[in-house]
Formats: sequence, C-alpha cells, structure tokens
Amino acid sequence: MKYNNKITNRLRKSILPIATSFMALLVMESCSSDFLDVVPDNVATIENAFKLRSEAEKYLFTCYSYLPKDGSVYHNTGFLAGDEMWIPYQTSIYSDAFEIARGSQRISNPFVNSWDGNYTGGGPGDRYKLFIGIRHCNIFLENLNDVTKVPDITFAERQRWIGEVEFLKAYYHFYLLRMYGPIPLAAENIAIDAPEDAINVRRRPVDECVTFITDLLDAATEKLPNDNEIISTTEAGRITKTIALSIKAKVLLMAASPLFNGNSDFASLVNKDGTKLFNATYDANKWKLAADAALAAIQAAEANAKSLYVFPQSPFNLTAGTMTQMSIRQAVCERWNSEIIWGNPNSQTSELQQLCMAPLDVNHNHNDARKILSPPLKIAKMFYSKNGVPINEDKTLDFTNEKELRTATNAERFNIKEGFQTARINFDREPRFYADLCFDGGVWYKYDSPSKTDDGTVWGLKGKFGDPAGATHAFHTNETGYFVKKLVDWNQITYTTGGSSYKAYPWPEIRLADLYLMYAEALNESEGPSATVYQYLDRIRTRAGLAGVVQSWANFSNNPSKPTTQLGLRDIIQQERLIELAFEGQRFWDLRRWKKAAEVLNAPITGWNVKGVDALSYYQVRTVYQQTFVAPRDYFWPIPESAMIQNPNLVQNLGW
Repeated sequence: MKYNNKITNRLRKSILPIATSFMALLVMESCSSDFLDVVPDNVATIENAFKLRSEAEKYLFTCYSYLPKDGSVYHNTGFLAGDEMWIPYQTSIYSDAFEIARGSQRISNPFVNSWDGNYTGGGPGDRYKLFIGIRHCNIFLENLNDVTKVPDITFAERQRWIGEVEFLKAYYHFYLLRMYGPIPLAAENIAIDAPEDAINVRRRPVDECVTFITDLLDAATEKLPNDNEIISTTEAGRITKTIALSIKAKVLLMAASPLFNGNSDFASLVNKDGTKLFNATYDANKWKLAADAALAAIQAAEANAKSLYVFPQSPFNLTAGTMTQMSIRQAVCERWNSEIIWGNPNSQTSELQQLCMAPLDVNHNHNDARKILSPPLKIAKMFYSKNGVPINEDKTLDFTNEKELRTATNAERFNIKEGFQTARINFDREPRFYADLCFDGGVWYKYDSPSKTDDGTVWGLKGKFGDPAGATHAFHTNETGYFVKKLVDWNQITYTTGGSSYKAYPWPEIRLADLYLMYAEALNESEGPSATVYQYLDRIRTRAGLAGVVQSWANFSNNPSKPTTQLGLRDIIQQERLIELAFEGQRFWDLRRWKKAAEVLNAPITGWNVKGVDALSYYQVRTVYQQTFVAPRDYFWPIPESAMIQNPNLVQNLGW
C-alpha cells in the first residue's frame, strides 16, 4: 500500500462524492435507515467542503460510511470465515469469507481483502476501502482542527465532530490490526511531494499500533457526548463516550491475548530494517490494562442506563421459560434496546434474517425463508446442559449417545413439539440452546405463531427431507440440520401469498454482555478467580436462566473445583463467551486471539443427514467438510501480492 498515489492527487483536487442529504433525520423510523451510509455527490474542491457547516457535515458522514457492514452475511468476516455457520457451496449465495473457511485464502487477490478493499474487503461493491476511509478521516481532522474553516459551527459541535472522526480513524486501524497484525499507521496524510521512502510506508510493531489506536480513542472520548446527550430520533448510531471506551477495552483485550502478547511464533516477523513487529515477551500488565478499560466502559454504560435486556411483560400468556428465551433473542434483535452499546444503522439485517429463517409450514416459500446459515453439530454441543455446565461434564445427565432417539413429553413442549421424536442431544439443554437454535422438532415462537397467547401452541420446525424446512430446494438448503433462530426478530411479519418481509434492526456491534465478559476474562487473567469475576459471569447466566458458576459446578459438574483455579475459570469464561455471543461474528476473532484456531479449525464440520426421510436415516452424523487451518500462517491475512510489489518496504506475514 502507498498513501501517496494517483488517488492522493485526485483527492487533493476533489473529494469522493458526498451525500446530498441526511434523509434519515426526518422521522423516528430513520433509526433503521442507512443514514450514515453516505453516497456522495460531486463537490468541486476540498476547500469548498469545509466552507460551511452543511458541507462539512456531509464529509463527516462520508467518514462514517466506511464502517464495515457487520450485519451482512457477505461483509461480516466472522459469520462465514470460521466454523460457526456453514452454507451450501456456491449455490444460494457466494461468500468470499466462506472461501477462507474452506482453506482457499491466497496472496494474489486475497479474499476479504481489506488492505486494498477488494473481494468483499471494501464493503458493498468493494467501494469503501478502509485506507481510503482513513485518508478521509485525516482530511476531515486537518480541516476541522483549523478554526478558520467552517466558521458557522459552534465550538462544542466542532469538538464533537472531531471526536467522532478520531474514533473512526482509530476503529479502522483496529479493524486492520486484528486482521493483518502489524500495519502501517496513518497519523496524517503524506504530502504529494514527499520523498519515496516516506511514501513507501512500513508496518509498525504491534505494541506501537495498539498505543496509536488507544491514544486516538482517549482523545476522542474527551470530546464525545454521553449516551443520554444523543437525540434518539435523529442521532442513534452516532459515536458516544461509552462506545469509544468499549472499543478501547476490546482493543486492549486483544492486545493482552496470547496471539499478540508474548507470541514467539511471530518472533521472526521483522521489517527490512530489522524492526521486530511482535514483542515475544509476555506482559501480564496488559491484562490489567484491559480489565481497567473494560470496567471504565461498564461504568460509563451503566451510568447511561444501559442494562442487560429483559423481554417486557407481554399481553400474551407466556411461561417463564419462553420469557427467558425471548430476552436472549431480543437482546440482539430489539432495536436500540437497553443492552445495545453500539448499534450500526449503516448495517441493516433484513437479508440476514431471511438467510436464517426456516419455512415452518408447507405454504412458506423457501425464497422468503432460505434457512441456509447452518450451525455445525459441534456448535450445538457447545451449549450447556440445562444444569448450566458443559454436556461432557454434567454428572447427572448422559449425552454420550448424541443421536439416540427420544420423544418429547408434554412438559417439554415449550422447547420441542410434544410427541416429536428427535435426537438426545436436543433434550435437557440450557435456555440459550433453544433461544439461539432450532432443529427438527424444535419450536419457534414468534409473533405469527398459531396461538400468540399460548406458547405451548407454536410453530414446530420439521427438517427431514420432504418436510417444510427440509433440504429439497435446489439452492436454499440447510447443511447440518440446525437453524439460527437468534438473529431473527420475533416480530417477523406473517407470511402472505406475496411473500414475507422482516423487521430490520441495526446490527449490534457491542452489547453490554460483551463488556461483562471482557471484564471477567481480563480480571481472571490479571488477578485470578474472585467474587468479582463470578459476579459479572453470573449476571449473564442469570439472564440466561442459569444458576451461578460456583453453584452450577459444585452441584452438577464432575469437576466441581474448576471455577476455583485460573486455568479452570479461563476455560469456563471462554465457553461462556462463545455461547453468549454465538452467531454474532465474535467466535472467529476470539478463537484467533486465544490461539485456539489451530486446534478448533482443524476439525470436521458435521451435521445430521439432511437427506434422511425418517428419524433413523436423518439422525446419522454426516461429515460436511474437513476444515484445515495452518498455523501460524492462517492467524493473519496475507498482504496482497500486488501491494508487496508496489511497496518494497512491506514485509509479508509468515507462511504466505
């Protein structure tokens, strides 16, 4: 990559097109519109862009427009580049990220190439390239920091806008750091007439990158408004202090984790001038920094009335179990709910829901409910038993024969249709299993259920071949026999002869539950097990309908002392995180920063035999794909071969 190239010259003469208006400010419904996704029109010069507040505001939203669309199955790398969800290959949709999951990454035209902004690495149509986004941020900051520019803006608003763009600049660097490891840092744009050695930028050491990003976030935090100062009808999704503090916590947690903290696997990655890009010495204090940052973010969130979402009392007669499941599901899907720290209105979720939803009746069209996002069997096993411990640790329940057939009783009808025969693995599971997943025989409660007032009379999914959700469609096929319920709003509009539509929600980039888990993880690593660590884990478990960690392991685990050791509690926290944040694109990055990807992603993707027509033939374990992960190579993206040729100062990531 070069900061100074033909694009630089064009940008100095004119900016990329800037949006004509901020249409979504007009009504409350604007909160779901792409109001930060600016499609610019032509403005003659940079100088004209900063003569008046109205034009400068358009440039502000140009900077926002580069935010990755994480609510899209095509653009959220974490959805399909790992092992959490599988899809039919090159049928219903084509995903560049899925090529990574299948071990097809390459150095020539890499998939999800965020370095150059190609192959879905630059947003829809590869239009939003992050390094260009960073360049826009630098142009904006250079001009807004000049008090002679934009004379019709107040001092307070000028400071706020500067803080927003400082955050965006930091976030784009963080996004690239997480993907590529050490990256060049664009503190400011390079002059057109700079010497060649300055133009051919070098990668900077990881610790320097982290400091650069967190310093920017600190500077932004001082200028940003509190959540309660945001106008909900017109500014939802704009950056606040709490968002900046939360991203700082996420950056520092990543920096403290094994992939970045004392990782000797990358000791040989050095610049051509000998600069080491990874510090091979472990620093325990990084965990304390991460814990302090997470606590600061939590305190800011709670001071602004953030809380774990609980489904409100309904006019419908719902059981406590269904209410718990609705709290879990709607913590993601309920627009701007109390748990959302940062929702991205630039990334809506209608298509994502369509790709998750399954036909629940013979009259439901497979084109409206495509059901192709398929969790593998290992993801179904990941969730706890109903006793709140891993299924291989539960001393009171036997899950050894996962495919053993069992018939659901009347008492089990709120999770599995009464009288339905399904696999043993689907019984006796925690509420998040039933809230997040559906399966052959599983119930799917939503607004258009046959009886909204009785959650015992609900939609039941039938997934065998020939059934409504079965694998009979030429393109829209579920590969494993498990379906993602968590990402589908329960308010999905009823199916009609004209099709079905979905109530879109802004993608939740960070939830309060994520902050609680970050704090628990960092505190355990810095201080070991404590009442405070248990407290933050148990807040999440209570919302999930489970007893506390210590109580659950003491009563039901064959390893009752596990929560009392740092190593044991680390394992618990990691599994808790994988469960609570399942299907939100987090697992992909967590497995990497924990350095567990080489272990987990070299296992087969398995599921049920979706071509089976009856219980005996359907409930046979089928290998869908044998994944491979090459360490240390696959922990980071390759720098594109073209960039390496263009810039002789760049060094390639190991193994590529």
